[in-house]
Amino acid sequence: MSKIFAHAPAFILAAFLIMIGLQKFGAENVIFATIAERSGIALFEPLVRMATGVAELVAAAMLVLPRTRLYGALGAVAIIGGAIGFHLSPWLGVSVAMAPGAAPTPVLFFMAAGSFIVAVLVLMQTRAAKR
Repeated sequence: MSKIFAHAPAFILAAFLIMIGLQKFGAENVIFATIAERSGIALFEPLVRMATGVAELVAAAMLVLPRTRLYGALGAVAIIGGAIGFHLSPWLGVSVAMAPGAAPTPVLFFMAAGSFIVAVLVLMQTRAAKR
């Protein structure tokens, strides 16, 4: 039973990455559109959005398998760290309107910060298990 709990953070992080990764495919994303508009770099919407979605799904798949979990955790730390970096930049900000016309809220920033903590925990846990 304790072995199941040892894998739980990786599975929770993988589920989160799948959830947010799948959202990158479809209609224009207000977050990436905002970054593209404020930075003047049109590649953010849709090219970087879709590449980010692919990276999130690959990291999630790697997190599920103990053999590739270390690389999945490294990928998750990099992806989510990048998201936090954009939230702290003038291109996005901590409080973001999640839909056109909606009031800005820091919810996405807090989700990124929380998932970053879980990703670092999984990374540390996986590295300790490999020793």
